[in-house]
Amino acid sequence: QVQLVESGGGLVQPGGSLRLSCAASGSIFSINAMGWYRQAPGKERELVAVIISGGSTNYADSVKGRFTISRDNAKNTVYLQMNSLKSEDTAVYYCAKDREQLYTGGMDYWGKGTLVTVSS
Repeated sequence: QVQLVESGGGLVQPGGSLRLSCAASGSIFSINAMGWYRQAPGKERELVAVIISGGSTNYADSVKGRFTISRDNAKNTVYLQMNSLKSEDTAVYYCAKDREQLYTGGMDYWGKGTLVTVSS
Protein backbone atom coordinates (compact mmCIF):
# COMPACT_ATOMS: atom_id res chain seq x y z
CA GLN A 1 0.00 0.00 0.00
CA VAL A 2 1.29 3.44 -0.94
CA GLN A 3 0.39 6.57 0.97
CA LEU A 4 0.91 10.08 -0.38
CA VAL A 5 0.77 13.09 1.93
CA GLU A 6 0.87 16.63 0.56
CA SER A 7 1.95 19.70 2.50
CA GLY A 8 2.95 23.29 1.91
CA GLY A 9 -0.30 24.84 0.79
CA GLY A 10 -1.64 28.10 2.14
CA LEU A 11 -2.58 31.67 1.39
CA VAL A 12 -0.21 33.71 -0.76
CA GLN A 13 -0.44 37.05 -2.52
CA PRO A 14 -0.36 37.29 -6.31
CA GLY A 15 3.22 37.17 -7.50
CA GLY A 16 4.30 35.16 -4.50
CA SER A 17 5.74 31.67 -4.21
CA LEU A 18 4.95 28.40 -2.49
CA ARG A 19 6.63 25.03 -2.39
CA LEU A 20 4.46 21.95 -2.14
CA SER A 21 5.80 18.63 -0.92
CA CYS A 22 4.44 15.13 -1.35
CA ALA A 23 5.86 12.49 0.95
CA ALA A 24 5.38 8.92 -0.23
CA SER A 25 5.57 5.65 1.57
CA GLY A 26 6.67 2.52 -0.23
CA SER A 27 9.95 1.50 -1.79
CA ILE A 28 8.61 1.67 -5.35
CA PHE A 29 8.44 5.44 -5.26
CA SER A 30 11.70 5.88 -7.16
CA ILE A 31 10.46 3.73 -10.04
CA ASN A 32 7.17 5.38 -10.90
CA ALA A 33 6.21 8.58 -12.62
CA MET A 34 4.67 11.13 -10.28
CA GLY A 35 2.29 13.96 -11.02
CA TRP A 36 0.78 17.06 -9.48
CA TYR A 37 -2.83 17.78 -10.32
CA ARG A 38 -5.14 20.57 -9.22
CA GLN A 39 -8.85 21.19 -9.00
CA ALA A 40 -10.26 24.68 -8.75
CA PRO A 41 -13.77 25.35 -7.44
CA GLY A 42 -16.35 24.43 -10.04
CA LYS A 43 -13.75 23.04 -12.44
CA GLU A 44 -12.49 19.62 -13.40
CA ARG A 45 -9.23 18.29 -12.09
CA GLU A 46 -6.31 19.04 -14.39
CA LEU A 47 -2.72 17.88 -14.70
CA VAL A 48 -0.20 20.51 -13.62
CA ALA A 49 3.16 18.76 -13.90
CA VAL A 50 4.66 15.31 -14.19
CA ILE A 51 8.08 13.83 -13.54
CA ILE A 52 9.19 10.38 -14.62
CA SER A 53 11.62 8.12 -12.83
CA GLY A 54 14.55 9.35 -14.93
CA GLY A 55 13.83 12.95 -14.02
CA SER A 56 12.28 14.23 -17.25
CA THR A 57 9.43 16.65 -16.70
CA ASN A 58 6.40 18.04 -18.47
CA TYR A 59 4.06 20.90 -17.60
CA ALA A 60 0.68 22.28 -18.41
CA ASP A 61 0.95 25.33 -20.66
CA SER A 62 -0.65 27.48 -17.97
CA VAL A 63 2.23 26.91 -15.54
CA LYS A 64 5.26 26.60 -17.84
CA GLY A 65 8.05 28.89 -16.77
CA ARG A 66 6.48 29.44 -13.34
CA PHE A 67 6.26 25.99 -11.74
CA THR A 68 9.00 23.40 -11.29
CA ILE A 69 8.46 19.76 -10.35
CA SER A 70 11.31 17.79 -8.82
CA ARG A 71 11.85 14.62 -6.82
CA ASP A 72 14.22 13.36 -4.16
CA ASN A 73 14.12 9.58 -4.38
CA ALA A 74 16.24 9.19 -1.26
CA LYS A 75 13.54 11.03 0.69
CA ASN A 76 10.61 9.52 -1.22
CA THR A 77 9.40 13.04 -1.85
CA VAL A 78 8.23 15.00 -4.86
CA TYR A 79 8.06 18.79 -4.86
CA LEU A 80 6.25 21.51 -6.76
CA GLN A 81 7.90 24.92 -6.63
CA MET A 82 5.35 27.53 -7.63
CA ASN A 83 6.51 31.04 -8.49
CA SER A 84 4.75 34.12 -9.84
CA LEU A 85 1.47 32.79 -8.56
CA LYS A 86 -1.77 34.09 -10.02
CA SER A 87 -5.31 34.10 -8.71
CA GLU A 88 -6.20 31.45 -11.27
CA ASP A 89 -3.72 29.08 -9.59
CA THR A 90 -6.07 28.86 -6.62
CA ALA A 91 -7.04 25.21 -6.23
CA VAL A 92 -6.61 22.07 -4.22
CA TYR A 93 -3.37 20.47 -5.34
CA TYR A 94 -3.03 16.69 -5.39
CA CYS A 95 -0.03 14.44 -5.69
CA ALA A 96 -0.48 11.16 -7.54
CA LYS A 97 1.55 8.11 -8.53
CA ASP A 98 1.45 6.56 -11.97
CA ARG A 99 1.32 2.79 -12.41
CA GLU A 100 4.28 2.96 -14.77
CA GLN A 101 7.76 4.48 -14.97
CA LEU A 102 6.68 6.68 -17.86
CA TYR A 103 3.64 8.88 -17.47
CA THR A 104 0.49 7.17 -18.72
CA GLY A 105 -2.16 9.05 -16.77
CA GLY A 106 -3.06 5.83 -15.02
CA MET A 107 -2.64 7.14 -11.48
CA ASP A 108 -3.26 4.43 -8.94
CA TYR A 109 -2.64 6.36 -5.72
CA TRP A 110 -3.64 9.88 -4.72
CA GLY A 111 -3.00 12.13 -1.78
CA LYS A 112 -5.78 13.99 -0.02
CA GLY A 113 -4.68 17.34 -1.36
CA THR A 114 -3.45 20.67 -0.07
CA LEU A 115 -5.25 23.98 -0.64
CA VAL A 116 -3.47 26.84 -2.35
CA THR A 117 -5.19 30.21 -2.27
CA VAL A 118 -3.75 33.12 -4.22
CA SER A 119 -5.36 36.34 -3.12
CA SER A 120 -4.50 39.84 -1.99
